[in-house]
Amino acid sequence: MQLITLAELRDTPLSLDEVVAAVGDPRSGGSAFFVGTVRDHDHGRTVRTLSYSAHPTAEAAMRRVMEKAAADIGTADRAVWRAAAVHRVGDLAIGDPAVIVAVAASHREEAFTACRRIIDDLKAEVPIWKHQTFADGGAEWVGAC
Repeated sequence: MQLITLAELRDTPLSLDEVVAAVGDPRSGGSAFFVGTVRDHDHGRTVRTLSYSAHPTAEAAMRRVMEKAAADIGTADRAVWRAAAVHRVGDLAIGDPAVIVAVAASHREEAFTACRRIIDDLKAEVPIWKHQTFADGGAEWVGAC
């Protein structure tokens, strides 16, 4: 069975149902999910628009992050069985899901730990950049070097 069942960037709305289905595994005793949504504020400022862009290598980087997290966290009797992640690119509206991560593991502890590790490492290591404009006329890039 494949460990990484979904690692994609999308310019269309994300589906929690799709990601949940992607990690279904009869060996799993627990699944954990994270849905990151576009909020209406950042740094005490009102967000007006938000757009994500990504480097062409971003999907491969997502896959590496997920494989490493599963390898580091799982053990033979407490394994991470499946992991999936999707991230939006393009223009998003307030409230839209921007990223969904799911992990299925033998036990809840490994599922929660792997899910947290994957979203943290995706944000830190995958070349996806957020451009947001604010109601006060300002703008910023987040994640750009």
